[in-house]
Order: sequence, then structure tokens, then C-alpha cells
Amino acid sequence: MREIFESGSFSHYRIANLNESRRQTKLFSEGGTITAKTTVFISHKHDDLTELQDIIGFLQNEYNVQVYIDSRDPNMPVTTSGETAKKIKDIIKRSNRFILLATEGAIESKWCNWELGYGDALKYKDKIAIFPIKPKNSCDWNYKGNEYMQIYPYIAYCDDYDIYKDGSKIQEGYYVVTMQPNGEKTITSLSQWLKKNIFK
Repeated sequence: MREIFESGSFSHYRIANLNESRRQTKLFSEGGTITAKTTVFISHKHDDLTELQDIIGFLQNEYNVQVYIDSRDPNMPVTTSGETAKKIKDIIKRSNRFILLATEGAIESKWCNWELGYGDALKYKDKIAIFPIKPKNSCDWNYKGNEYMQIYPYIAYCDDYDIYKDGSKIQEGYYVVTMQPNGEKTITSLSQWLKKNIFK
């Protein structure tokens, strides 16, 4: 199982620009209905826009979801303030899912950690996940978000040789992995996790 992705792993999904995301983000932040699609709030470090373009392309092309990113919301205050926090709280509350694009910069960001904490309070266990991204050519054990993966569900990739505890084969693809209190891991396919009405 690949549990931490290397930066650039999703570059073949990269969207050319974020203008379409900006239009849809504006509509959603104004309280409009986008579509029947699942809405996903992506918490991210604003310096990680290239990685963000990759992950947005991946989620939209493979899972047909609608992504909200605050860095492209023209309704956000120009200067970060209490009003910014109120708007973000509202968006997180209305989104169906919360994903932290967990680059090392995001893990060290106070703002991303605040968003994660708020998302945790509203969506813990069934509607929140981290997307672990490590620097290129770095080792998994040096990834700064390892402790997050013990607390929060995270997105991983199962190869065609991964097996369940009972010995049956796991279908190759992307999954949301959850660490249980007894130390065992359970998995849900990412496509199932992203279905809008699967969780109450």
C-alpha cells in the first residue's frame, strides 16, 4: 500500500489554471447550489498551488466532485481577519467532505491546522481525510505528517498485491484508510467515501 505520495505524483491530472475553480468557488461561497455533486473543501498552504492543481484535477476527473478552495474565493477579505475565519467556517460546515492537502508546508501552517481542527469538530471520522504529500525523493519515515496519519483517516493507494486480513485480494485503487483504536486499519474506497449521501 502506498500511504504517502511524492510531490508531483498527480501532475498528469494538472488543470491548466484555476479560473473554473474560481467561478464555482465564488458561487458556492455565496450560498448558491453548484450541482448534485459532492462538495469537497480542500485545506491547503497557498504556496502549494501547483500541487493543488494536480489534486483538484485528480478529484474532479476521477470522482466528479466539486472542489472549494479559499485561495480562489473572490468573496474572501483581502487581508486575513476574523471575517475570513467566519466565512471559512461556513464553507466547511456546508461542504460534504474535508480534505487537508497535507504537504509539509501545510502541516506547519497554523492556518491549515486551524481549518483541520474545525473540520475535525464537524466531520471527524466519516467526512474528513488527509492527502499525504511528501517532498520528491524523500523517505516516508521523514514525512512530517506521520502523526496526523495516526489520528485522521488518510488517502492511500492499494496495489494489486495488497490483501485483506482474511487473505482475500484488495482491488487496486485509491482508498481512505482509518486507524482503529486497536491499531488495525480499515479501508473504504475513495469513490465510496466521496459519495454525497453515504454518511448521515
